[in-house]
Amino acid sequence: MGDVTDAGGAPPARTPPVDPRLLRYARASRWLFVALAAFALLQTVVIVAFAWLLTRAITGAIEGMPASELAATLTALAGVVAVRATLLWGREQVAARASARVQSQLRDAVIGAVGRLGPGWLEGRSSAALAVTAGRGLEALDAYIGRYLPQLVQTAIATPIIVLVMWWADWISGLTVLLTLPLIPIFMILIGLATRAVQRRQWQTLQHLAVRFADTVQGLGTLKVFGRQHRAAASIDTVTERYRAETMKVLRVSFLSGFALEFLASISVAIIAVSIGFRLLEGSLTLTVGLFVLLLAPEAYLPLRQVGVQFHAAAEGVAATDDVFAVLDAAAGAAGAPTPPHGSPQNVASESPERQSLATGGGEQADGNGHAGARADAALRVRGMQVRRGERMLAPVDLTVRPGELVLLEGPSGAGKSSVLAALRGAAAFDGTAMLGRRDIRTLAPAHWLAWAGQQPGLVGGSVAANVSLGDDDPDDALVRRALDMARAGEISPAFELGAQGSGLSGGQAQRVAVARALYRHLRSDAAPVIALDEPSAALDRDTEAALWRSLRELADAGAAIILVSHRISARASADAVVRMQPEGVTV
Repeated sequence: MGDVTDAGGAPPARTPPVDPRLLRYARASRWLFVALAAFALLQTVVIVAFAWLLTRAITGAIEGMPASELAATLTALAGVVAVRATLLWGREQVAARASARVQSQLRDAVIGAVGRLGPGWLEGRSSAALAVTAGRGLEALDAYIGRYLPQLVQTAIATPIIVLVMWWADWISGLTVLLTLPLIPIFMILIGLATRAVQRRQWQTLQHLAVRFADTVQGLGTLKVFGRQHRAAASIDTVTERYRAETMKVLRVSFLSGFALEFLASISVAIIAVSIGFRLLEGSLTLTVGLFVLLLAPEAYLPLRQVGVQFHAAAEGVAATDDVFAVLDAAAGAAGAPTPPHGSPQNVASESPERQSLATGGGEQADGNGHAGARADAALRVRGMQVRRGERMLAPVDLTVRPGELVLLEGPSGAGKSSVLAALRGAAAFDGTAMLGRRDIRTLAPAHWLAWAGQQPGLVGGSVAANVSLGDDDPDDALVRRALDMARAGEISPAFELGAQGSGLSGGQAQRVAVARALYRHLRSDAAPVIALDEPSAALDRDTEAALWRSLRELADAGAAIILVSHRISARASADAVVRMQPEGVTV
């Protein structure tokens, strides 16, 4: 296993308190800031009112305020306390709901971005790391959106207003706050840099752990055969210990930074208190003003202190958003990349006439059996296709597959047969042209014109019927059964439940179910006029293989354009044309 890299690249060296990409990619965050600003303004008014009413109640009691007036002041004070508690509750509710919406929007955006970037981009990334980012990482945004952002907005609004009120009441205290207040942000920046560094290491270690665990579980059978399972377990234990150590570093930095911020704020308030005390003794300051300013002083420092505390709590979410935004930025900056629609492909019955025309190439209408007649303008024409595999360019390929034809790709391993199919389905970049009818396939979503089955079945947990009809919002049970029969998997019940990664079937059965899925996709209202199969008989016996070739021949005769990759000599009998691929070129 190679080194684990970030999902979308290295994060920026420095990020602002609020990443502007959050506003761009998550619309729910925009109205959140408006709501938080309103709450912050109301809370600031309540804080000033509380300090004033409490000051009036204390000084009134000392000076002999009438009982009725004192009672009214205390009643108003209780009301202010209730309003402040209500505002805090309301802010938490709004932030929690906004957090859920932002997470949902970012998760949808990540899935859509991966779809736009395509399988070729995904091949160079760790799926386990992406899963951790889109799962655990986005869930960690609860602290970032629910606590850090509200406190940041509160600081931006409350602190200047409170400082202005203090300056208006006692300019000396206001000046003291202005001189001491910058110390907290300075220390916050220094501590924040250290926190981001250790938090980034912790996040990368977590991704590494997820990748290592996924690889070990997937290859456990092979590891046991070669007696390496204990070393794999030891490797996971080593990464887990490293993650524990990184987590403890984050906690140490968080506690030390919290102590530093509290110490600075306490010293600053103490300076103001001493100054007020001396001036009260010499009579240059009244008790009312002194007490009012002294009650406001902690409130001036509190928002900044809380920002530092909440930043540490939200650090994991901040680290995760770097990876999320990197994926979204990669999708936004992908020049010329095809943009297939998000989510599962819809069946052609629910698609627009324009999309149906794209799928069929704009030729004749389908016949009563759900197949289109022979359409010359729906042919797949590949000219000079050179597939890129990393830094390597494969030999150019020319081929034409018309409706009603079965074209066989054969050749030695490494000639690039599977790479050609990968290029057709958008999983590999290529030079040259590949046209379906009059449209470049790079401008079309593969799900709208191609039915494909690869060497790996790619089954998922659930029923066989759900695997065969994958991507169909309204499955046709009869068509599922027909596809299974044509794939020579009729003995498998569509209701049979598969386990994780399609476990529960033999290798040959799983391969036939995968072929049935491709056939179903084609049969479903002619949604995919081209069928591409990569070694579909590799795990089949001779008789089953011969029956499968007959099924494919029947489909081709009914109007399908089929590209078949196979090493089997028996496939030649069913083919209309054979393209012999060699590492240095192609022979037809």
